Amino acid sequence: MTTYLLVHGAWHGGRAWERVVPLLEDAGHRVFAPSLTGLGDRAHLASPDVGLDTHVDDIADEIVRNDLSGVVLVGHSYGGMVISGAAHRVPDRIGRLVFLDAMVPVDGETVIDVMPETRKAVEQAVDGWRVPPLPELPPPLGLFGVTDPADVAWLRGLLSDQPVRCLDRPVRMDDPAADAIPRTHIHCVGPRPAKIVRRPLPEVEPDGTPPQVWTLDTGHDCMVTEPAALADLLLKLA
Repeated sequence: MTTYLLVHGAWHGGRAWERVVPLLEDAGHRVFAPSLTGLGDRAHLASPDVGLDTHVDDIADEIVRNDLSGVVLVGHSYGGMVISGAAHRVPDRIGRLVFLDAMVPVDGETVIDVMPETRKAVEQAVDGWRVPPLPELPPPLGLFGVTDPADVAWLRGLLSDQPVRCLDRPVRMDDPAADAIPRTHIHCVGPRPAKIVRRPLPEVEPDGTPPQVWTLDTGHDCMVTEPAALADLLLKLA
């Protein structure tokens, strides 16, 4: 049995994974898909003080509280920032990092550093700290790559504002032990806005191996649009 911990992206919540979780569980594995503080079913906890460190604490605490080990830690989009920080908090408990169409930072970087196009959203934050979800775009882009009307309506219902400190505060990656954790990158290669540019991966991962990259021919929120295909890839890591 493998333990998967699925970390959602900005504006989303743990429910974003509800089509993937049963597929992994039916294959005999243990799955955790918590909402980060201030998002999803924890949106009532949002405040100007919630930031990237808060979310790193959420995931590290989830791992320790449940005494998890050998965890396949999956981060979608902004979740790549979160799992990067969490891996440096509890490196001995992580079996693999999976960056799912995700930001891949180095020590000291912010979301703005990794994806400069977020700067404008941060500068226009409501009340100085709330960043609303990105708007739906015309097909084939949709809402985070989701275009089916029923799915768009469902997804819109679980989105909430993102605290600005999640986007403009640096990730701390200062434990060399985390460099030994193997990594897998899953890239969604369906339609995406022209201004969203994926940062190239380095030729060598921190553990000295070449990057392992898999692709899904779908939009950004693949857990909504292609849950079975995503689950099949994740099960390869069990």
